Amino acid sequence: MAEEVVLLDFWLSMFGMRSRIALAEKGIKYEYEEEDLWNKSALLLQTNPVHKKIPVLIHNGKPICESLIQVQYINEVWHDKAPLLPSDPYQKATARFWADYVDKKDFGLVPIKVATWGPFVLLNMDNEILQKDNIDTGNVASEWLGSSSELFSLNGVDTTLTYVCRCEYIIECNWKVRLCG
Repeated sequence: MAEEVVLLDFWLSMFGMRSRIALAEKGIKYEYEEEDLWNKSALLLQTNPVHKKIPVLIHNGKPICESLIQVQYINEVWHDKAPLLPSDPYQKATARFWADYVDKKDFGLVPIKVATWGPFVLLNMDNEILQKDNIDTGNVASEWLGSSSELFSLNGVDTTLTYVCRCEYIIECNWKVRLCG
């Protein structure tokens, strides 16, 4: 019987990345299911009823939550493949220390919701931030959008978000969103 491995995740999650790297290092084939963090799937809520968050690793129908626990699980289940931790106890403890540090460190990132429709970028940013960056949302919105908010709404874009600008956005490796003007 073939093993079924499914990972419920969001592509930008650094914690999910930890699980994806562990699976890749072990050479484990798995099904990746992208989660919408604002409309969580029934499967996510069923498999992680306590925290209701990603990533969730599902191995033969059994869910494993929390990325560090998933990495340990992956290492133990597929122990015949490349080890994920050093064999030396001190080096292993050091690796675990840094993994724990990353989990507990507050990187000061503000969670933002980004919606795009064509070249339009909308965010749930605080008006203070927008004013600090000299973004006049009222003027820009009337100039570019006009009555397009109805069109956005009809196309599934969250119209409670603030229209910021018409531009491209870049996701940087530090997991922040930077707008390019």
